[in-house]
Amino acid sequence: MEPIALPRLLAAKRSYAVRRVDLPARARLSGPGYAPRAGDVVLARITSLGSHRRIELPTGRKASLYVGDEVILAYGNRYAPDQYEAYVPETLGPCHMVAAGGIAAQAAAWHEKLAGPTAIEPIGVVCGADGEPVNVGQFALPALAGPLPSAVFGVFGTSMNAGKTETAAALVRGFTRSGYRVGALKITGTASGGDPWLMRDSGAADVLDFTDSGLATTFGVPIDTIIANTGNLLRRLNRAGCDLAVVEIADGLFQDETRRLAADPRVRSLFDGVMFAAGDALGAVDGVGRLSSLGHHVLGISGSVMRSPLAAREVLSNVQVPAYSLSDLQDARTVSDIMTGILSGRLSAAE
Repeated sequence: MEPIALPRLLAAKRSYAVRRVDLPARARLSGPGYAPRAGDVVLARITSLGSHRRIELPTGRKASLYVGDEVILAYGNRYAPDQYEAYVPETLGPCHMVAAGGIAAQAAAWHEKLAGPTAIEPIGVVCGADGEPVNVGQFALPALAGPLPSAVFGVFGTSMNAGKTETAAALVRGFTRSGYRVGALKITGTASGGDPWLMRDSGAADVLDFTDSGLATTFGVPIDTIIANTGNLLRRLNRAGCDLAVVEIADGLFQDETRRLAADPRVRSLFDGVMFAAGDALGAVDGVGRLSSLGHHVLGISGSVMRSPLAAREVLSNVQVPAYSLSDLQDARTVSDIMTGILSGRLSAAE
């Protein structure tokens, strides 16, 4: 284990994934025999550029990368059908940066549209003066007791890029314009600042995500952990004065964590209603059916399918729930309809 000067760490390009980490003033680097764990903070060197040619900094700026740059990343697994399937390696050997938000992993497969992963050479896992590895989990927000916001809306989808984030942001905007104080929360996925900043731009009074629970990614994280984190973050939104919360669940209903979360009664009990974002009509119809069969109160369909009037008509002729464009979700009349649907769902549940 070798000491490393703090100025060298501070000069490295630090990623969004480690934004909550306080780097130790008397840091050390692990030896080459160390076996990394998910969440471990690693100093690495860029050895070749692939599809990720920029790194997202904690500030949100995407800094250009060059061969030879030193970067600070977090180890993590990644599940992204349009990007990478990747896993925490067993050694500190060469691997990849598989997300612009700063995830170090061994890429197992990737979408054919990509040039391939950006290669990195880990220099060492950052450790404190006591020799203990620094992990993003050490910087999670502490647990809180207390109630949840008065209404909580979930947003599920068919897959990556189905329009879940845009749907969540439109809901935030619509509720905010109608006078509610709205909190936004993303409970699964891969560390990235783009989604939280979009929620703030849309009017969210407070925004949290799984990185605030000490996770760089959630692929492979136990469901019990994700659910406990969700409850804690919702309580924090309530403590911040949020009347409502909009909660995005990443990826699609076939992704393992998403599938299990959708089926878990503890998650169902958190949501007063859910919106479903779909990329096509068939996916919309199937997704509504699956969520309804699991006991969710499906309030409507949105997402990229609504960009096509023809596809929207296909949806409406095959489901019994409303279909909303992004502009619809920002309209006061739609917000009123959704809140009426919530009240109806609560009355039905009480009978």
